[in-house]
Amino acid sequence: MTAPVVVADNLTLDYRLGGSGLTRPRIIHALRGVSFSIERGTTLAVVGESGSGKSTLARILTLILPPTGGELRLDGQPIDIRKQRVTRELRRKVQLVFQNPYGSLNPRQRILSVLTEPLKLNTDAPPSERNDRAAEMIRRVGLTPDHLNRYPHMFSGGQRQRIAIARALMLNPELLILDEPVSALDLSVQAQILNLLADLQDEFRLTYVFVSHNLAVVRHVADDVIVMLLGEIVERGKTGALFEDPRHEYTRALLAATPRADVEHIRARIAARIPVVSS
Repeated sequence: MTAPVVVADNLTLDYRLGGSGLTRPRIIHALRGVSFSIERGTTLAVVGESGSGKSTLARILTLILPPTGGELRLDGQPIDIRKQRVTRELRRKVQLVFQNPYGSLNPRQRILSVLTEPLKLNTDAPPSERNDRAAEMIRRVGLTPDHLNRYPHMFSGGQRQRIAIARALMLNPELLILDEPVSALDLSVQAQILNLLADLQDEFRLTYVFVSHNLAVVRHVADDVIVMLLGEIVERGKTGALFEDPRHEYTRALLAATPRADVEHIRARIAARIPVVSS
């Protein structure tokens, strides 16, 4: 059995607020002893309401924030960005897809520049190779090389998210952190992007961390789920078992608040494998 791509062992993140010679600082516990592992080629969903710590965890996994305690291992290698620089090799392993596809793209850059910039910063590939890679990846996400000469404002929300996914894949990462990747999109476009992500995962054997508050989506894309509340994992398990028999009252409350109509609609659209279109 291969080693997990990611192992988080007792991760904590504390913020110190205020404090002076006369007063003690206030400690905010953003993460409290978070532990899990992710097998290669699978999807772990991280769910919870705003303030639960799921986006903080995403930023630790993408090597943006250092934890104040615990250990993170990628491919068996301990990672501590408090003590070591994030190397090119590390940066290539993990990439992030943001919630807002327009806000994550530079409006002054043509799409060719958007896609080739990660290669320019993190590799020694020549311009011709970078351009060829951009043309390849734009096709993989359902667009065409003609789109490379356009600007972000010339695309729909779904198309911009396709471009953001293509950019994340330019460095051949092993792990994609998907931070609410479809919440800003219309329901029909959500299904198309989810299908695209599933196809890319199969093709490249990608490992996903899918951060979301939308349990209707999580139920049909994730292999495993962790439920977070106030910086802690309150429940974890295989997706089917957790949805069918939730043990924690917070998980039951989240499920009770999920519109059943949305669940059935998304199930039908994903099961049908709607063809990729440029939306």
